[in-house]
Amino acid sequence: MTIVDAIILGVLQGVTEFLPVSSSGHLVLAQEFLGINEPGNSFEIVLHLGTLLSVLVVFQKDIFLMLGFSNSTFSVKYILYIIIGTLPAGIIGIIFKDFFALLFENRIAVGYALICTSLILFSSFLVKSKNKKISFPFAFIIGCFQAIAIIPGISRSGITICMGILFGLSAKEAARFSFMLAIPIILGAGLLDIIDNSFNQEITVLVGLSGLVSSFFVGLISLKWLLNLLEGGKLYYFGIYCFLIGMVSIFI
Repeated sequence: MTIVDAIILGVLQGVTEFLPVSSSGHLVLAQEFLGINEPGNSFEIVLHLGTLLSVLVVFQKDIFLMLGFSNSTFSVKYILYIIIGTLPAGIIGIIFKDFFALLFENRIAVGYALICTSLILFSSFLVKSKNKKISFPFAFIIGCFQAIAIIPGISRSGITICMGILFGLSAKEAARFSFMLAIPIILGAGLLDIIDNSFNQEITVLVGLSGLVSSFFVGLISLKWLLNLLEGGKLYYFGIYCFLIGMVSIFI
């Protein structure tokens, strides 16, 4: 993998991580198109760390409050919501780690998953967001759907935001909870990869840094844009895009 390849994939990650189009699915397709033969998903984790930094920057005020700098009951409960919402993906990700790794090498499977993502996004058009508050049952159910998004081609942000809206959360609250859930998932995936000693040593520091920095800065722009876009309820537009890309992935 060259530095140019790393930057291209970093930009792609920064754009697709927050837009509901599946960053993992696009990375699989882009790596195949670029002819990059990176085994497993180690480099993808590096890119996810870059976009994780974007989340920390954009939601720094919320994170600051939740980390104990506020004595409000809401802050404590919200941390518990995140823990409960994280458990399903954490457990399933560990148990089926090898299976999911194989899917990162299957372009056809990614195509079908992208079509599934398009159907999920279209569903948001059928329901208007309300103003219900997040609760423990909601957190767990949304967490279960997040676990499904481990499959490359299923958009994590798309499925969690849409499920939040379907359960009555406002688009803004659904998005905030979705991206808060991303923090422990990304950290956990990176830690698990390091513990398993499966982190690809062929990825040089410069290549990894190039991907991380590009995904961070592009991620900042994309996340802020999506938060503004959600106010207009235009998620289903991305459904059209995912359907077309999915069809291309399967038949071309």
